[in-house]
Amino acid sequence: MQSETRRKLLELFSQAKGDFISGQKISEILGCSRTAVWKHIEDLRKEGFELEAVRRLGYRITKAPDKITANEIQFGLQTEVLGRHIYYEEEVTSTQKIAHKLAYEGAPEGTLVVAELQTTGRGRLDRTWFSPKGTGIWMSLILRPAIPPQKAPQLTLLAAVAVAQGIQEVTGLFPDIKWPNDILINGKKAVGILTELQAESERIHSVIIGIGINVNQEIEQFPEEIQRIATSLSLEKGEKINRAELIKAILLKFETLYRQYLQHGFLPIKLLWEGYSVSIGKEIIAHTPNDSIKGKALGITDEGVLMLEAADGVIHYIHSADIEL
Repeated sequence: MQSETRRKLLELFSQAKGDFISGQKISEILGCSRTAVWKHIEDLRKEGFELEAVRRLGYRITKAPDKITANEIQFGLQTEVLGRHIYYEEEVTSTQKIAHKLAYEGAPEGTLVVAELQTTGRGRLDRTWFSPKGTGIWMSLILRPAIPPQKAPQLTLLAAVAVAQGIQEVTGLFPDIKWPNDILINGKKAVGILTELQAESERIHSVIIGIGINVNQEIEQFPEEIQRIATSLSLEKGEKINRAELIKAILLKFETLYRQYLQHGFLPIKLLWEGYSVSIGKEIIAHTPNDSIKGKALGITDEGVLMLEAADGVIHYIHSADIEL
């Protein structure tokens, strides 16, 4: 976990909005010596931050590096809860595994686990999620909502909207959502979302939402078998995307939607989700654990369940399935 002192220092620079902060002021607010302040500044420089130091004016950050460490994410982060505690490792087996462990140990709501590389990243149904180093966003978010366990799948749809909004804001691209958890850009998959619970029959202890985003991969960095169906944001945009800025945008969108959801229920999220949906009104095949059902996607219920009208007019309610467009 990142030190509280470093988090406060980055908050100070963030609030200064590019203006200088005196070493004396930093020393007083952080409750440490001027020598300790200088050491924290040097540590930021080693991480790739560019800082300007001017006598009598103090310090200011002129440029943040394109990394996704706790420091880069928290510099300029506008949330109150999400991302305020960050666990960062350069290489992990899976951010979901670490988030499960931290949640079990009592990590606060909003804790974010993020890594540059996952060696055993996974998606739904234990499928492998390809997560090469330094190209994408591989993160897991810990939530502790006071909702019944059966409503937890709604948070997958909420997460999809938050990610789509964040991508749209940072890149200008227009994402589509394929029920329940894939985000497509121009028909190709760029994002996967995995929601898992720590719960009893009547009570949720934590919801862990894993988000994998292909950000700056080149096409040859994808395994050959998925090159036809996968893409990255930079491939679609035609330029590199700053990953830390995208994480910050997604966390802010997520926090706004999450508050709205806890206060007003799922309906506002449902309407937003349907606005991004690529499948509503189209003929699809739903591959469920027991069967494959072909029909027209009518939308989702107020609980987030997919409604599928078969050729015989029967409406099927799909709780879990792979969707083929």
